[in-house]
Amino acid sequence: MPWSKNDYPDSLKNFMAPIRSKAIDIANELLEDGYSESRAISIATAKAKEWGENRHKQIRKKGH
Repeated sequence: MPWSKNDYPDSLKNFMAPIRSKAIDIANELLEDGYSESRAISIATAKAKEWGENRHKQIRKKGH
């Protein structure tokens, strides 16, 4: 099931919007490539965090 900015896995709820958006984009691409949802989420989360760190963006919401 493709995710959107309003419908995404709970594991992404504490991420800042740009990081969450990137993770959603990556996860959806992985799903199209045949990855399982759990694997797509795992890979996308790691890649989105790396993407944010390389751009000096805040990764998680304050207090999380």
